[in-house]
Amino acid sequence: MFQTIKEFLMGFLKTGLFALFFLCLSVPLEVRAAMREIPVPDTVSREMQAMIGAGPFPFWSLRPKNTEEWKAFVRKFADAGKSDLPKLRELMRVTVEPGSVAGVPVFTVAPQSIPGGNAGRVLLHFHGGGYVLNPGEAGTGEAILMAGMGGFRVLSVDYRMAPDFPYPSAIDDAIAVYRELLKTFPAGKIGVFGTSAGGGVTLALALRARAEGLPLPAALAPGTPWTDLSKTGDSYFANAGVDNILVSYDGWLGEAAKLYAAGRDLKDPLLSPVYGDVSGFPPTLLTTGTRDLFLSNTVRMHLKLRQAGVDASLIVFEGMSHAQYCMNPDAPETRFHFGEVAKFFSKHLQ
Repeated sequence: MFQTIKEFLMGFLKTGLFALFFLCLSVPLEVRAAMREIPVPDTVSREMQAMIGAGPFPFWSLRPKNTEEWKAFVRKFADAGKSDLPKLRELMRVTVEPGSVAGVPVFTVAPQSIPGGNAGRVLLHFHGGGYVLNPGEAGTGEAILMAGMGGFRVLSVDYRMAPDFPYPSAIDDAIAVYRELLKTFPAGKIGVFGTSAGGGVTLALALRARAEGLPLPAALAPGTPWTDLSKTGDSYFANAGVDNILVSYDGWLGEAAKLYAAGRDLKDPLLSPVYGDVSGFPPTLLTTGTRDLFLSNTVRMHLKLRQAGVDASLIVFEGMSHAQYCMNPDAPETRFHFGEVAKFFSKHLQ
């Protein structure tokens, strides 16, 4: 089992995502006890089997008691997450340049060579991390994978987060960047994507843009989006102790939801987009896994979009926990995911 855990953690190292796992090579017994023993499927790649068979995120049950404890958690996570990003940038052959758009910090991620069809296109990226984790460069891992594997220029937004900046700061930053981007790119050439909280921001951005009378992006690709910040949906219960990334809502995740909402109703559509009016949304591609704690967040959103007449598609990976398609660039599932997202954007962007 130690070798399996080691392989799992090496996958994180290659992407810089969720790299706080490297602070602990052995999982405390009380944390492992929260997991339900389910056989690792042989219907997935060797790389994915290693991730599925690994122990749970050792700090899933962490509940910071005050702002100082939250900030300490965020710093440790970010420091670990940034440590191997240079290797990932080299592997993906991309450059990452910090800057700002509309006063919001951003990172422009560009592949060495952009295919001709993508030359006039741009993807807007929002990182995951429960609206508290992955500030700054630490949030660029998924954007690097998308730029490198998909051949797109990506603008990754370092939006403000709790505890210092709760709702609506993240959405305010997202719409500010999008509004400014529209001055350079027509909406038909803009795609938006992100994972987890970043998937939630992706969907909330479309709601906010429509409310403000802005043209909507050409396409959306929210991966395992946090579409319901309340503990509502079957997989919050069915996959508790099965998902080895988030493990359970009843840890740092649920606390982060309350911290970000800052007293607002968790079912407000701009916090939980599954409760919003999604009629007229652009084509949307969603991704999740059978062990994902956010499986219901994703499939409920997919159904909501389909019921509204939106061109919405869904990828569900066998055996995958939360966002594991981002965690090992060598896994066939990772290459498939980013390949499908790239084809989706290529089809729908002008």
